[in-house]
Amino acid sequence: MRGHIRQRTKGSYTIVISLGKDPETGKRKQQWVTVKGTKKDAERKLAELMHQVDTGTFIKPARLTVADYLKQWLQDYVAVNTSPRTHERYSEIVNLHLVPALGSIALMNLQPQHIQDCYAKALKSGRRNGKGGLSAFTVHKHHRVLFEALRHGVKRGLLIRNAAEAVDPPRPKFKEMSTLGPDEAHAFLEAARETPYYTLFHTALYTGLRRSELLGLRWCDVDLEMATLSVVQTLHRLRNGEYLVSQTKSRRSRRLVALPPSSAIMLREYREAQEATRSLIGVPLLTTGLVFSHPDGRPYRPDSVSRAFVTLAKAVGLNGVRFHDLRHTHATLMLRQGVHPKIVSERLGHSSVAITLDTYSHVVPGLQEKAARQFEEGLQRTFPETPVGSGALAKC
Repeated sequence: MRGHIRQRTKGSYTIVISLGKDPETGKRKQQWVTVKGTKKDAERKLAELMHQVDTGTFIKPARLTVADYLKQWLQDYVAVNTSPRTHERYSEIVNLHLVPALGSIALMNLQPQHIQDCYAKALKSGRRNGKGGLSAFTVHKHHRVLFEALRHGVKRGLLIRNAAEAVDPPRPKFKEMSTLGPDEAHAFLEAARETPYYTLFHTALYTGLRRSELLGLRWCDVDLEMATLSVVQTLHRLRNGEYLVSQTKSRRSRRLVALPPSSAIMLREYREAQEATRSLIGVPLLTTGLVFSHPDGRPYRPDSVSRAFVTLAKAVGLNGVRFHDLRHTHATLMLRQGVHPKIVSERLGHSSVAITLDTYSHVVPGLQEKAARQFEEGLQRTFPETPVGSGALAKC
């Protein structure tokens, strides 16, 4: 029998797998692994271990280093259960930061102090060029990846506890978002009018879509008659140069966004010009073609779009403004004009209106004061003002 399961106590099982005979002693070698959970959890773990034994990737827990485990986690879990872009980001954090700092430690010997020291060193001198440390925000992202990896290790029975749970990661400092006022927005769009990105920048400002959502937008997603567009997919570019088109991450992100008349007219004219250009170069414009692309249909590079935005913003005196701030500007201006936060949340594709309020309430002056006045007015209409010293209060 190559492997079997024994129940230790309620909710605890021991897996015993055979690793053949020791060539020196001739004795049978076994590996015992404890699994917390149900019998089905233990059966799944047994199947996983047997697959590792068969493929030669099995490493005894006592000899498994943090580097071995993290690379195994990236290959067996992250690559299978997340998007290629997420796998790319996690791999970069693991290979460039976590493995150099913690990789030589045996996984079972990893202590909270090891992790705390790793974060402290990253904050002080964690840059790859050796010039200074990483930001608290960046180190906090490292913590999230390591925490998730170790949590998975506990679930698989490789660890008794998640050492990252006992660590206090650096708290990211709140960064004030940048937004454009109406005059600044008009000045920016006027300066962008003669660039290839004018329609893209205009649509970003007037819809609040994310960069990846705009670059993944197809003509079949745009209804110029009804003046709406549907957000159903995103476009990213991986570090290897490959473009990745995927569905939006959540149900809330998949949404219908109404266009103002000026945007609908502009997109109609933009499509006509695009059709004329395609006709000249002999590349037909398909309904499944990207709205924002090079004349021959090739997608825009996301980083090129962002760099073009920053360059143009600086040219009109808007320093420190990013492409993503067009999204912030869209939300902020709508809230200041009294649009209900629920509507703004739906346009932005937030998972809940609470995220919208948490993100933007501090940049919209007067919301608290307006709410206080509205409450007072509503209370007065329901309960007419009673003179002090009369009625029920006078009897107390």
